[in-house]
Amino acid sequence: MAMNAVRQKKLMWVIATLLGAVIAVALVIYAIGQQTDYYFDPTDIHAGKAPQETRIRAGGMVVRGSVMRDTHDPLKINFQITDYKQTVPVSYQGILPDLFAEGSGVVATGQMQGKIFVASEVLAKHDENYMPPEVAKSLKQQHQDRGINTNQDQFMPAEPIKQ
Repeated sequence: MAMNAVRQKKLMWVIATLLGAVIAVALVIYAIGQQTDYYFDPTDIHAGKAPQETRIRAGGMVVRGSVMRDTHDPLKINFQITDYKQTVPVSYQGILPDLFAEGSGVVATGQMQGKIFVASEVLAKHDENYMPPEVAKSLKQQHQDRGINTNQDQFMPAEPIKQ
């Protein structure tokens, strides 16, 4: 049985519409994947789990005494972040948020370049009781691994482990 011309034309439209929908869905999924930033804590970064030269998020507590400003370029800042198990050096070029301080929680977006995390954006806590969720989860896990009671999500940061 041969298809008549009208049925053949309708079938071609259906196939073209389905093909267009599949291509649109594939492009949306690809775009979402490109915007996804994976989070790594200092222990994961130190263990080499973070990809090199790929946009990621890294978070932890700013190590006290580690913030150093470049003498020639005041917008270039180097500091370290810790999850109280490992530390990672961070390099940032720009203006830090007003609430950025040593001993406070931060989440930075950037890339690993060798052993240094080069940040393109730094976010700091917004009040004394806030800690970025990724940092809080990471620190809570570190506490549990060390046998410290986390008391139903309320815990005090431990002193950094001496290395």
